[in-house]
Amino acid sequence: MTAAARLEAVWRDGGPAQWALRPLGALHGALVGLRRLLYRRGWKTTVRLPCPVIVVGNRVAGGAGKTPTTLALVHALQQAGWHPGIVSRGHGGQGTVPRPVGADSVASAVGDEPLLMQRRTGVPVWVGRDRAAAAHALLNAHPDVNVLVCDDGLQHLRLGRDLEIVVFDERGAGNGWLLPAGPLREPIDAPAAAPHQCVLYNAAKASTALPGACATRQLAGAVDLAGWWSGAPATHAQLAALRGRRLLASAGIGQPQRFFDALRTAGLTIDTLALDDHHDHARLPWPPETREVVVTEKDAIKLDPQRVAAERPGLRVWIVPLVLVLPAVFIRRVLDALGPAPAR
Repeated sequence: MTAAARLEAVWRDGGPAQWALRPLGALHGALVGLRRLLYRRGWKTTVRLPCPVIVVGNRVAGGAGKTPTTLALVHALQQAGWHPGIVSRGHGGQGTVPRPVGADSVASAVGDEPLLMQRRTGVPVWVGRDRAAAAHALLNAHPDVNVLVCDDGLQHLRLGRDLEIVVFDERGAGNGWLLPAGPLREPIDAPAAAPHQCVLYNAAKASTALPGACATRQLAGAVDLAGWWSGAPATHAQLAALRGRRLLASAGIGQPQRFFDALRTAGLTIDTLALDDHHDHARLPWPPETREVVVTEKDAIKLDPQRVAAERPGLRVWIVPLVLVLPAVFIRRVLDALGPAPAR
């Protein structure tokens, strides 16, 4: 069991450990409230940008589906005539100053999720601890960008926003406590820091009392590691071809069980290996006898095909992307909040 899984067990099961953490949860809540007050009174400055800003985030810790939401949202904006860019903190990356994410970037420098987003969308992506500074740098470098999507920036109040998208999964608000006694980063009913706010459930049905739309998760198919890096698409035919073979499913994401369940629903026979979120794969984590591994795109972005072939001859690594389909009513609410796309 990973460290994150052990903490989630404490949140789920209660008991002495959770009670011992509750004073810290109350302190966290007080600090969150104070910080919001400082921004609301103008004692801390919010930076406004010359184009609309959409912030995608969640109120619970760990893998609610922010990055798949960002990817789907960018596609929807492009279809509607917008020219989006993405800013992100770049979790796991090096340095604090804003920097672009390019095709030759590496996950250890810019973070695994920003690199994956750049690869999947092709739009400008910049990372930086200060999202406002990263956003300014992106707009200066790409003046054709007319809407910014901030991945995982709900609590980064320094960056002004026109629309907030709050993402929940099946866990909802968990036990209702703030970190570290529970999964909440801020109260479930925290007021919006934007004129518009949408709630999106990365689940089959709403998991909180907040009104919102439900997205649909789908497997895009399968493709081998070398093919994925060369730009070959995942196919459902290849995914079907993996049925009946003994596979190890390995996932270094926030909620690995969600990936494992999807693979089993697709008819795959798997053993499972849950890794910590953002696992760096500096050492290949699979048992020596493993012959075929199925991983997520977030893992693949840290796996060089030549390195895997040299270290583990004969091992086949398959990538199975998990994609999010946004409901039409949700896309319409987003576009209505932005207004018409400006002429290029």
